[in-house]
Amino acid sequence: MLGNFILKQRKKRNLSQNFLASKLGISRPTYNQIEQDEKDLTLSEARKLADVFGISFNDFLQGREFSTKIEIEAEVKNAKEQRKGIRISVPQKNIEKFKEVLLYVLSKVGGKPNVGEVVLYKLLYFIDFDFYEKFEEQLIGATYIKNHYGPTPIEFKTIVDEMIKNGEVMKVDGKYFDYPQRKYLPVREPDLTKLKDARELRHIDEVLARLGDKNATELSEYSHEDTPWLIAEKNKPLDYEAVFYRTPKTSVRNYDEQN
Repeated sequence: MLGNFILKQRKKRNLSQNFLASKLGISRPTYNQIEQDEKDLTLSEARKLADVFGISFNDFLQGREFSTKIEIEAEVKNAKEQRKGIRISVPQKNIEKFKEVLLYVLSKVGGKPNVGEVVLYKLLYFIDFDFYEKFEEQLIGATYIKNHYGPTPIEFKTIVDEMIKNGEVMKVDGKYFDYPQRKYLPVREPDLTKLKDARELRHIDEVLARLGDKNATELSEYSHEDTPWLIAEKNKPLDYEAVFYRTPKTSVRNYDEQN
C-alpha cells in the first residue's frame, strides 16, 4: 500500500499532515487515514501528492522516486526550448553588482563564526537561484558549477582577489571547530545603489535570515537536495531554469497564489 511511502515522503520534506490535507481539500484526520492505509487515494488526490513531492505520477503509484531526475532533465530541456527568446537562461554576469552584494552579505553575516568561504558560496547561490524562481529575473547572475561541496560561483575567486588588492575586503584564515576556515570581512560599506530596487535588498535579507546561521555542512547538504544541483553534471554549470522544477523542500515560490 502507498500509506507508508507517502508518510516517508512527507517527513523527508518536513511537511505537516495539515499542509497536505489542505492541498487535497480534505480534513487532517481523513488524510491521516491515507497514511495509515485505512483510506484509498482517488486518482486526483494521487496526482496532487505526486506533484507536491516532485515525483512522476507513475513512480508515485509504484512507491518509488528514483527516476525523477531523468524526467526533470527532459522537462527542463523542453521548457528552455519553449521559453527561448522570452527568458534569458544563460547567466548575465554583473561584476560590480556581485561586489556590492558580497559586501552587503559580509556586512550582515561575515562576522558570524559559521560563515566561511563555503558558506558564502551557498548563500550567494540561494540568493541568485531563489530570486530567479520567485521573480523570473536574475539578481547577480553568477555562474555556479556542481562540485562535491555543492554549488560554487566560478567568478568568486577572481572578483575577491581583486577586491582584496583594492582594499575592499580582508581575507582571514582560521579554524571553525578545528576545521580550516577561510573568512572574508568587509573593509568598506556596500554601494546599494548598484541594486535595481528595494525588492532585491529585501530578498537578500530574507535569504540571510533563513540560511545565515547554518554551517557549511548544513548548507552543502541542503543544496544537494536542490533540483538545479541534482540534475547538473559534475563540474558543469547549474541551470537557472531548473528552479521551476524544485520540490517543496527547496522551493521558495508560492505557485498557488499565482494561479
